[in-house]
Amino acid sequence: QVQLVESGGGLVQAGGSLRLSCTASGRIFMLYAMGWFRQAPGKERELVASINPSGSSTYATDSVKGRFTISRDNAKNTMYLQMTSLKSEDTAVYYCYQGQGSSRYWGQGTQVTVAS
Repeated sequence: QVQLVESGGGLVQAGGSLRLSCTASGRIFMLYAMGWFRQAPGKERELVASINPSGSSTYATDSVKGRFTISRDNAKNTMYLQMTSLKSEDTAVYYCYQGQGSSRYWGQGTQVTVAS
């Protein structure tokens, strides 16, 4: 049974930083691409960042480039999203995922609230 558990969300002032973590279990961690989506109230879920299985290639959506960094530690079965220079528009529930298509699993989500 695949499980993804997120942590690290919370309330932060604009300009501040947070680090989200996503720890996975149930299958071989290093074999799967992973990433983060977010969903703000009244908006569609959007891809924030993704990372390939080895961690050698990453993607970040334009609105977070230069502010958010995705990384992973395959020895710890954990993926991270380091978020800096946070803005009010980053407020959302952040979801981690592992895998693609019918083999994709999701975490339960963690709330990030940026106060302006």
